[in-house]
Order: sequence, then structure tokens, then C-alpha cells
Amino acid sequence: MTGKTRRFRIEGRVQGVGFRAWTQGEAEARGLAGWVRNRPDGTVEAVLGGAEDAVDGMQDALRQGPRLARVTRVTAEPAEEALPVGVEIRPTPARSD
Repeated sequence: MTGKTRRFRIEGRVQGVGFRAWTQGEAEARGLAGWVRNRPDGTVEAVLGGAEDAVDGMQDALRQGPRLARVTRVTAEPAEEALPVGVEIRPTPARSD
């Protein structure tokens, strides 16, 4: 099975609704590694890697999100970055990031 890593940007009502914790749980349940964080612009960003089918399934799950979220758009692009073990919730970056 081939692995892949994707950078996701999730738009909509995705902050203040438990999206990062939900993403962490869903990704770890799929055996993925990576990180998730809020962005200053109101979106959520995640870099997740693992088995190709698990990453694809996670992309589908991100389109739904947790119960209180209202996802309007999910974009994905290939990413090449060293990933942590498990899935980290990272702090929101400074506005200039």
C-alpha cells in the first residue's frame, strides 16, 4: 500500500466547534500521523499522512466534520513534510504565517 501526505484547508464554521479535536481522533483512528491547527483567517489547516486509502477517507470525513461544524469547502494538496507520531493539535500561527 502506498502512503501519501496531504495538506488540507477546511473552510466554513470550523473554529469553536471542536474541529481540531475531532480531526485528531478521526485521523488517529485511521492510523494517520500529522497535525491540525486553527488559522487566523478562520479556517482549519491539517497536514496528514499515511496509507493512501486512509488519507482519502479522511478527506471525505473532513467534508462533514463534527456535529456543530458547517464545512463549506475542503481543499487538498500534496505535502512533503516530516510528520510527528500520532496527530498533534498545534497552536494558531501568527497572522503573518
